[in-house]
Amino acid sequence: MALIASLNPLLTTGWSRGDAGWRLRDYEARGGYVQLRRLFNDKVSQDDLIAEVKKSVLRGRGGAGFPTGLKWSFMPRAFPGDKYVVCNSDEGEPGTFKDRDLMRFDPHSVIEGMIIAGYAMGAQRGYNYIHGEIFDIYERFEEALDEARAAGFLGNRILGSDFSFDLFAHHGYGAYICGEETGLLESIEGKKGQPRYKPPFPASYGLYGKPTTINNTETFAAIPFILAMGGENFLGLGKPNNGGTKLFSVSGHVNRPGNYEVPLGTPFSTLLEMAGGMRGGRKLKAVIPGGSSAPVLPAEIMMNTTMDYDSIAKAGSMLGSGAVIVMDETTCMVKALERLSYFYFEESCGQCTPCREGTGWLYRVVHRIEHGEGRPEDLDQLNRVTDNIMGRTICALGDAASLPVRSFINHFRSEFEYHIENKTCLVDPAVQRAGSGFFRVEAT
Repeated sequence: MALIASLNPLLTTGWSRGDAGWRLRDYEARGGYVQLRRLFNDKVSQDDLIAEVKKSVLRGRGGAGFPTGLKWSFMPRAFPGDKYVVCNSDEGEPGTFKDRDLMRFDPHSVIEGMIIAGYAMGAQRGYNYIHGEIFDIYERFEEALDEARAAGFLGNRILGSDFSFDLFAHHGYGAYICGEETGLLESIEGKKGQPRYKPPFPASYGLYGKPTTINNTETFAAIPFILAMGGENFLGLGKPNNGGTKLFSVSGHVNRPGNYEVPLGTPFSTLLEMAGGMRGGRKLKAVIPGGSSAPVLPAEIMMNTTMDYDSIAKAGSMLGSGAVIVMDETTCMVKALERLSYFYFEESCGQCTPCREGTGWLYRVVHRIEHGEGRPEDLDQLNRVTDNIMGRTICALGDAASLPVRSFINHFRSEFEYHIENKTCLVDPAVQRAGSGFFRVEAT
């Protein structure tokens, strides 16, 4: 997916040339690596750098929305041994496809952001963990690293300074669980990608047992722009507590699916209009605003909501990674939930019993409702299973599997009840075939 349109473009300024504009020379022509040079020329202190990031109120773009500057301040800079900066590019959640385009069209913005982060936290090495199913992006990022290294932006005594930092790409293997930060660290270390118990947290015991800070691809890519325009100006692009612009991956029943960069606080209706409106002129039925793990919201709520962390949370969902899945009136909500439940059932690492067994229960119960074998007690059973999963697992995958189930039943209960009572779908199958098609469940 490429960019279709943007408002106040920052991260997407280099995307207009597509595959022709990602090289080092192109990035430098757009002002790339100027901020890295300024750190050394102006002798910017680590404290001042972190303070500027805090002013921007840049919140983590990978899903949790935690303030980036605050996260950087947790790194024990006085620690005498190795410290690491890690980029989470394991973009494996359904509906999300922004990070791969960032690395496809502007990999050097991610590299510069990671070097600056290393400088701010006194880290000597960095790793970019790239999702296993986008190997072409991994290869491009490796080429960009070679360019940066040859130009003196990576390695010993960068640009003649006293600061040394090197960066490596790590190719994942397509496991969704490795998007969890400690599962990612385990994978880099060559172990099975399973989440760790916390505490200790990565800031004190991370990669190879050393202090580590992990941020998302888009988060790192925003850093050079924050330094160029100033933290307060970056914050001013968005709204209080929601600084800057955000990439939204819009998919589903829209005329122009793709990545859109807009200021945080932009109305959903504006984003939908930028994506060409509803496909075939049909009515909007529901939206998952933050990736498949976010609770679904019905049309009447979404059309009165702005796209920022706090507003989406107030509406009852999460902004997450910014993956906006749009569903029109032809969508069978039971079939949609069956597809999502199957994904989390397949992707559970199996380490925690509530998740390993519970995700299987969720999928099987929804599956039988969809296939005309539902029972009147099934909806209460689904809610009981989610109660037994949420908050009882090492990582958030159990919650990610449970939240869609709860929200689908909460907002569209009558549709589930119709399935159970009539052994068929409320939405005519012919209408579904005409309009839907992006929710498909593998044979079991």
